[in-house]
Amino acid sequence: MTAYLVRRLLYAVPILLGVNLITFVLFFVVNTPDDMARIHLGVKRVTPEAIQQWKHERGYDRPLLYNPEAEGLGRFTETVFFQKSLGLFLLRFGRSDAGRDIGEDLRQRMGPSLAIAVPVFLVGLATNIAIALFIVLFRASYLDAWAQVAAVILMSISPLYYVIAGQYLIGRLMRLVPISGFGDGLDAWRFLILPVAVGVVSGIGSGVRWYRTLFLEEIHREYVRTARAKGLAEPRVLFGHVLRNALIPILTGAVVILPMLFLGSLILESFFGIPGLGSYTIDAIAAQDFAIVRVMVFIGSVLYILGLIATDVAYTLADPRVRLR
Repeated sequence: MTAYLVRRLLYAVPILLGVNLITFVLFFVVNTPDDMARIHLGVKRVTPEAIQQWKHERGYDRPLLYNPEAEGLGRFTETVFFQKSLGLFLLRFGRSDAGRDIGEDLRQRMGPSLAIAVPVFLVGLATNIAIALFIVLFRASYLDAWAQVAAVILMSISPLYYVIAGQYLIGRLMRLVPISGFGDGLDAWRFLILPVAVGVVSGIGSGVRWYRTLFLEEIHREYVRTARAKGLAEPRVLFGHVLRNALIPILTGAVVILPMLFLGSLILESFFGIPGLGSYTIDAIAAQDFAIVRVMVFIGSVLYILGLIATDVAYTLADPRVRLR
């Protein structure tokens, strides 16, 4: 397994380099360093000297990808892409284009993001699996049919509607929790209940349908017929055998959500005023802050790759027949 993990980590290097290159090209296709300087200086008429000074202070006064005036490897290293990318692979995130310490911002905003993303992930996963197993228990019945209709309706509703409806009904009419904002320490739970509930409810439709399909594929397999032939009750067959044998596809689906645990939910953080990494990324895109955007894209890619590796390892724990080579 050690050789497998080392090989997967080495494979991650060119992937991260490619993601970083695509992010770099897409960003600078839209904006030039001069445009970024004008946006951040915040005035309509900016002198060429002020633009050049801003670019020099942030390292944008070099050629973007290729430096024809340099010699040897300097043609590639004396560029904005290399200088900005090297720090990422060394986990040196530097400062934003507005001058803030990105590492310090990440440390401050990581807590609020995890406080909302982890409960949404765990509660949502448990809720969707429990409802799907309950529906499968009553498969081919009216309950199953109406549950599928309800799931399609829930899927068809925009996430924004859940946010607005939750804020209006629970926050404004019932006045049970604050509509938006975030508190310090234990007071933060009052601000997290509503966004967590909205996040869980908005994902029930698609989650239940996916897990229902997954479990229906399992209940026709040979080991399920064997369990029934032994006289086991249907709930025990579903929760004790079907659920355990469906762990691999469940793990595969869960890994897609792992980067969101760090980046947070963009919509929830933005509409509920939570100062997490999701709103941090949206604010950076709106301000055309390339230093923050590239860091967030890089971190998201790293987490996704680590999630895939962790899933492969989890496969061996869920199914002893799986071997990593």
